[in-house]
Amino acid sequence: MTEFDPERFEDEKYVDYFPQLQRAYKNAFETMNEEFDSTLVHGIDQQVLNESEPFYDEDDGFTVELPDDPHDRLTGVVVDEEKFDAVMGRYRAEIRSELRRVFGL
Repeated sequence: MTEFDPERFEDEKYVDYFPQLQRAYKNAFETMNEEFDSTLVHGIDQQVLNESEPFYDEDDGFTVELPDDPHDRLTGVVVDEEKFDAVMGRYRAEIRSELRRVFGL
């Protein structure tokens, strides 16, 4: 495993840290899939998070930036925006937690 370097993460995250990113997102998916409707979680994973971008800031830690209009990207799943926002917020928190765990921070 490559030791975490915040500066290198910003520029080389998909080269140097790709396996760790995959592990963190997969772990978050599995946790969310156990706790929430699997159709909704799968839809968010495939249609929203596929375009998300993880960032690291030494003061704030990890963040997960979503694409514009994430609710509108979700197709084939009927969910009101309030529930979507709640599940999406929990999912992002789970990803951040897994990123911290995977990178040992």
